[in-house]
Amino acid sequence: MIKKNINIIALALTILASSCQKSLLDKDPLDSTSAATYWRNESDVQGGLTGVYSRLKANFLGYERIYLDGLSDNAFLYDNTNQVNFSGLTTGSITPMTGGALNNMYNSPYALVAQCNFFLDNVGRAPLTDAQLNPYRAEARFLRALAYFDLVQTFGGVVVYTTAPKTLESSRIAKSSEAQVYEVIINDLDFAIANLPDTRYSGKAVKGSAQGLKARVLLTQEKFAEAAALCKEIIDGGKFGLSNNYASLFKTSGQVNASVNTEIMFATQYLAVTSPQRTSPGAAGMDIELGWWSLLQPYQDLANAYECTDGKPITTSPLYNAATPYNNRDPRMDMTLKLPTETWRNPVTNVPWTAFQTPSFTGYLMEKYVDLSRAPFTVATAVNTDQDYIHLRFADILLMYAEAVNEATGPSAAAYDALDRVRARATVNMPAVDRAAYNSKETLRNFIRNERRVELALEGQRFNDLKRWKIAHIKLPTLKTPNGTSLIFNMNNYKYPFAQRERENNPLLEQNDGY
Repeated sequence: MIKKNINIIALALTILASSCQKSLLDKDPLDSTSAATYWRNESDVQGGLTGVYSRLKANFLGYERIYLDGLSDNAFLYDNTNQVNFSGLTTGSITPMTGGALNNMYNSPYALVAQCNFFLDNVGRAPLTDAQLNPYRAEARFLRALAYFDLVQTFGGVVVYTTAPKTLESSRIAKSSEAQVYEVIINDLDFAIANLPDTRYSGKAVKGSAQGLKARVLLTQEKFAEAAALCKEIIDGGKFGLSNNYASLFKTSGQVNASVNTEIMFATQYLAVTSPQRTSPGAAGMDIELGWWSLLQPYQDLANAYECTDGKPITTSPLYNAATPYNNRDPRMDMTLKLPTETWRNPVTNVPWTAFQTPSFTGYLMEKYVDLSRAPFTVATAVNTDQDYIHLRFADILLMYAEAVNEATGPSAAAYDALDRVRARATVNMPAVDRAAYNSKETLRNFIRNERRVELALEGQRFNDLKRWKIAHIKLPTLKTPNGTSLIFNMNNYKYPFAQRERENNPLLEQNDGY
């Protein structure tokens, strides 16, 4: 691959979509009065779709999605001014007035929905056939499904728009049920699967992107047999595979390597220096926010999840020594975490640069997605930070397949083989699953969940995994923040509240229970 190629405010966001297109594409505004002069040819259609994709860079739709691990048992999110009030979400301070990060979880997906709907409502004006337009429509519907999936996982049933409201009053409608939201998501993904190109990912959504997202949706709905069948279809299709270097998956240099990118199935893309990860309100991005400011600090609980190289947990492995706890461990541990015994050095001078880092309160820092070849990091170098955030990769397909098969029928060769394939990746080389030790649905379920945790650690998936497994209220209260405050997750927290402002603007928006 060559790299970088509606709530009540829906109506306003649709209008905003026009102005965003103008600044992004230097085109006429894409509103009803200018549509006749804009949708003139396929180039205009492609430009309009570029505006839709641009929404993926906002908040948790882009690289900041990694911060969702700060809501889980994986990491502590330290003083994040990009996502105000985030830490309060972990310690019980969740109300309709919370604002900050909670508002971003709601507004950014709806902004993407609004832009998708604007595109879909107008793209038919272009003088092209349906055969020519449907692949473009499929990309927009894939992105709309991605946005609604975020919303339904966070808030449950939400207000659904599949076309832009014509008036402010017409946007004031009741929320749909969770089942109805999922129906919209599946319909969008089925259209995308039928109309997207059946090729490897190269910067825009392809059939495999939509299949993979649908598999994740089905797994969340506990439709295990359907999820397993869809994952198997992706696996047997042969268009995607595992990277031969785990660490390089999360670095720019590795992401532009075709042998690596057979694993990437969909990502939010960035490009130095014209479209880096963050320039406003101040230059930042993963390298600075993780490598310098140390905002996401892994918990010891995550470190303990990594097995020893004999494939046994640290509680039973004879290779584990508390005096040298980082020896003989799953290699993904050192490629994901900056260990307490590790020193990062300037790649040119070889001088340690710990003085440029915020100290860790948990004992660990995040190394995944930090490109040490650009160290030490400064505000001046932030425009070079352009690692793509990976939403979906082939290893996740294998793990979802193993989970779905086990939940549907219990342990089987198919489930074991999928897990072994992930663990046998070059640069990881962990032993095959011990079939005798994990020979029941329950024991294999726990193994799969731990394997998901370490393979996908600090990629923003763990919190939603804990929720769909319905164990967030059990696991999270067993941990404390570095200052000793217990994590709080109550049963009502499986659905976050709607902001009071949204309910004032839309009296038909019913609040979630417990708020």
